[in-house]
Amino acid sequence: MPATDAATPPLRTPRERARAQTVDDIVRLGREHLALHGAAALSLRAVARDLGVVSSAVYRYVQNRDELLTLLLIDAYGELADDVDAAVGRVAEGDFPGRFRALGRAVRAWALREPARYALLFGSPVPGYRAPAERTTEPGTRVIYSLMALLDGAWRAGALGSEPGPAAAAPPAAVPSALAADLKAIREERGLAIPDGLLARGALVWTSLFGAISFEVFGQYGEGTFSAKDALFEHHLQVLAGIAGLE
Repeated sequence: MPATDAATPPLRTPRERARAQTVDDIVRLGREHLALHGAAALSLRAVARDLGVVSSAVYRYVQNRDELLTLLLIDAYGELADDVDAAVGRVAEGDFPGRFRALGRAVRAWALREPARYALLFGSPVPGYRAPAERTTEPGTRVIYSLMALLDGAWRAGALGSEPGPAAAAPPAAVPSALAADLKAIREERGLAIPDGLLARGALVWTSLFGAISFEVFGQYGEGTFSAKDALFEHHLQVLAGIAGLE
């Protein structure tokens, strides 16, 4: 019998595999219902009907609508972060501007491909639902931590300017003392070396990136305002890279 790696989990039993497959099917159908009806109208009974079982059978796997929403959140956060990691990983390690552009493009591509799931993550809160932090914080912060790790890597390599790059028009702003404690906590938690001013600027880049994507996904620019949306986004990326000190 071949040796088993101690770090490899044991094979699941047929019952466990069947349960995992059923949960996967419920999440898959949940994604389809989310796209068709929106998060607020999500119904486990409707999912059960499409699964071909009575609703009481589904409740053995997913307790209620809130549990399904949580599974959909974790699923969407994970897929988005996996796409980002793959895109960044295809760019040379020392090409920090290229990695930043890859990150931004990957988020936008996923959001345009999965608008309903993007809305679940970054749109209006679902009435009556509160995401459990102990289950959603880790997957939900993967992309921002990837961005902060990218900026920190650029700082350690001497490739991140202490002043905004030429693409940024505004001069650097002083970091308020009240903010310093928050930035210190983030830096210590993630083992970052990047100083306060650049870390705070990274937060601005993060929110601006997702703000630009949200405007496009949710149609907030207005009909016909921008026909060259790809060019607009690339311009945004260039400006944000400058703000971050990458250009």
